[in-house]
Amino acid sequence: MANAMRNGGVLSWDELERGVRAHLERREWDAAATLAIGKLGHTMLSYVSTMLAEEDAQDALSIFRETLWKALPRFRWECSLRAWAYRLAHHAATRILRRPHRRYEEHLPSSAPFRLAAPSLASGLRFSGRHEGLALLRASLSIEDRELLTLRVDRELEWDEVAVVLTGDDPAARAQSSPMALRKRYERLTRKLERMAREQGLLD
Repeated sequence: MANAMRNGGVLSWDELERGVRAHLERREWDAAATLAIGKLGHTMLSYVSTMLAEEDAQDALSIFRETLWKALPRFRWECSLRAWAYRLAHHAATRILRRPHRRYEEHLPSSAPFRLAAPSLASGLRFSGRHEGLALLRASLSIEDRELLTLRVDRELEWDEVAVVLTGDDPAARAQSSPMALRKRYERLTRKLERMAREQGLLD
């Protein structure tokens, strides 16, 4: 599990989970939600910003906060708090993406590619401009592929956690979001990015 996240100081996911669980065990619903939302706001805004423009990302964050506040007292710890929180944020972003006026939009604002951390594809990357070049390549991917890279590479979620985040409501979607299926999709995606990087002269 990722060691730490930064939002008003350093707090590990384990520490946050222990704090939230303690509040819930004492039936302190508001305190549990306040702790989680306070520490996760920046983290989840950064996450949804890899998929959404700034204004839409703020809307998704508002949906995330509201959903977490209402749902946290019923959280059964069948997965990690981290996976569950990212799942809520994923669904919030999906709600925004399904708005009729942006149903066919998958572009990012011009500054967004440089907010996307570039995955390490090979040790032969040239240092000069490699981050910008890989970020631009990554920004050209579909929203779904960008999200997979964000969860696995940037946020370092385990495969079972990624599956929790991306699992859909219908059986077909669940099959496509199994840890094994996601791992295979990730492998194809990284090969595609490496090929694109070589074509762009970003790999020696």
